[in-house]
Amino acid sequence: MAYSGDIDPEFAMPATVLCVGFHDAQILDIAGPLQILSAVNTARNTQPPAYDIKLVARRKGDVPTTCGLVLRAAAGFEDIPTTELKKLDTLIVTGGAGVGRAAADEKLLAFVRRAARHARRVVSVCSGTFILAAAGVINTERVATHWSVVDALRERYPSLTVDPDAIYVRDGRVWSSAGVTAGIDLALALVREDWGQEMALQIARRHVVFMIRPGGQAQYSANLRAQAAGEGRLGGLLAWIVEHVGEQISLSVLAARAGMSERTLTRVFRAETGVSPTEFIATARLESARRALERTRQPLTIIARRTGYGHVERLRRSFQRALGVSPSDYRARFNSGSHGVRT
Repeated sequence: MAYSGDIDPEFAMPATVLCVGFHDAQILDIAGPLQILSAVNTARNTQPPAYDIKLVARRKGDVPTTCGLVLRAAAGFEDIPTTELKKLDTLIVTGGAGVGRAAADEKLLAFVRRAARHARRVVSVCSGTFILAAAGVINTERVATHWSVVDALRERYPSLTVDPDAIYVRDGRVWSSAGVTAGIDLALALVREDWGQEMALQIARRHVVFMIRPGGQAQYSANLRAQAAGEGRLGGLLAWIVEHVGEQISLSVLAARAGMSERTLTRVFRAETGVSPTEFIATARLESARRALERTRQPLTIIARRTGYGHVERLRRSFQRALGVSPSDYRARFNSGSHGVRT
């Protein structure tokens, strides 16, 4: 859907933010991003505020969420005049257990279409991508969504390019995130775009979250994949990889442990985990190195050797590529006892 151009595309204060709620929305999809944006208002402590934030729904009043808590919409869809939409900076559409009903609600879809025409940027959190797609706001864009509904989104809207592993994705003015807490990462990226790196870092620190997980970072960790595999065909093998990241792990070694040919293992591995053996090993090594940097005072040379990188330079390249920071910078942020640690 094309942007109407009715407002100045440059960021202006206060930037109007409308978040669309519905029955059985995921509360963190709403509260997480809105808290991050509202924290900019608090941090600036000046007038006008950076963001004018409003939760809207089918009608003004209660919005029951999946956890049983009830949020309150400041306005119903019909209460928002076109004059207000013409000033709209950011439209946020969230996900949750009720997204199927919401994506079939023509009144909700009509509002999303109308708002998206004017918004400087359109944001979906978690399975909110289904609503944007149902409304025709996204058609061929590259998007992220919760890992559990990637296949369903691809099947229903095959013209979309669905990134199965990204924390968040930006395609033009459309931003989309993976599930639940990934909406916080996306919101921090919005703050960084609007207010710069220092403000985003300040907000991240205040909320004790990683600053800033790159959009391309895997949303599903090696440990979670191993736990999810459980007693399946690869459950034991995944757990073994996580526990032996410091060793030289080849495809032939894994195939022998699994009792499969290398070709069969590669096929089964991707089918059960969504990634290749090489990608899984890389994620497991990165997570092991992160834990060592967070919890120990070991020199980088020791960490690189014990996590399978071999050399510090390989460790540095991996961190820069995956996280956008060096190992030393990561340790400085997340190891409270890092002062004086040899790097």
